[in-house]
Amino acid sequence: MPSNWQQRDLAAVVDLPAEPLVVDRQAAIAEQVRAGLDNRLRALAAHDPGTRLGTDPEELHQMRVAVRRMRAMLQAARPFLDQSWSEPLRAELGWLGRALGPVRDLDVLLERLRQESADLPTDERAAAARLISGLEVEHGAARVEMLAALDSDRYLDLLRALATAVRTTPTASDVDSERALRELVLRQFHKLRKAVDRLPADPADQQLHALRIRGKRVRYTAELAQPVLGRPAQQLIRAARHFQDVLGEHQDACVAEERVRALLSGLGHGVDAAVAFVAGRLVERERTRRAERRAQWVPAWEALAEAAAAT
Repeated sequence: MPSNWQQRDLAAVVDLPAEPLVVDRQAAIAEQVRAGLDNRLRALAAHDPGTRLGTDPEELHQMRVAVRRMRAMLQAARPFLDQSWSEPLRAELGWLGRALGPVRDLDVLLERLRQESADLPTDERAAAARLISGLEVEHGAARVEMLAALDSDRYLDLLRALATAVRTTPTASDVDSERALRELVLRQFHKLRKAVDRLPADPADQQLHALRIRGKRVRYTAELAQPVLGRPAQQLIRAARHFQDVLGEHQDACVAEERVRALLSGLGHGVDAAVAFVAGRLVERERTRRAERRAQWVPAWEALAEAAAAT
């Protein structure tokens, strides 16, 4: 692999077709997946340079989203795909997602804590900066590991394997695509419903986080089906996104509180009083946000269930 390959047009390096792949609504599910992989691989390639540069966290966010959507698509359509190629791809996309995850998670956490401390008095902002400086060090180390993954032969091999899947026309199938895609979406939704039905009256934080993951699977499967199912799938996507956002903000508040406490603990017994005070203020804000999102998740779930019933 040439040492400067990452500076070149990544789509050309992995030999993606010049024009995006477009399939009609009657195409087989494997063809829908092929078009979806094409779309998201192009997004991944477009955001690769910005992810490496690191000046705009949104670049990494969009790259990670592309990876997650491809992986979810392969998982949802698994019964209709040749698993000799789809399962290895899904596994390697999991590896790439794990390589991108730590930097993205720290991007979110750092931005959150910086925004939360921006309106504090000057001396308290300085204390907050001292508190979160440890996260900045952690972020730098995580970026080194991420860039090593992006510079690896394994990454380039994965992109080329995805491009090959895009270029390869799958075996024709006589499955009714519309019916099969609707069943895929509703199967994911029923798994989510079962998880909701098993919850106690006051779910633990981790139980709500698990619901968010299941909600995301519903959304990504609906995105695969949307070109075929049309407006009902689009409404389901919107409801699933809102459900996911509410639970995501709840989880972000939980993580932020936990990390602030850990940062304070890591400073030891001789911690500056101003830093301890600021940490307490930040924790209090996260607890308030966490309580607000807990009050919102049931209405968001009810709206999602209504959208699923109309799909």
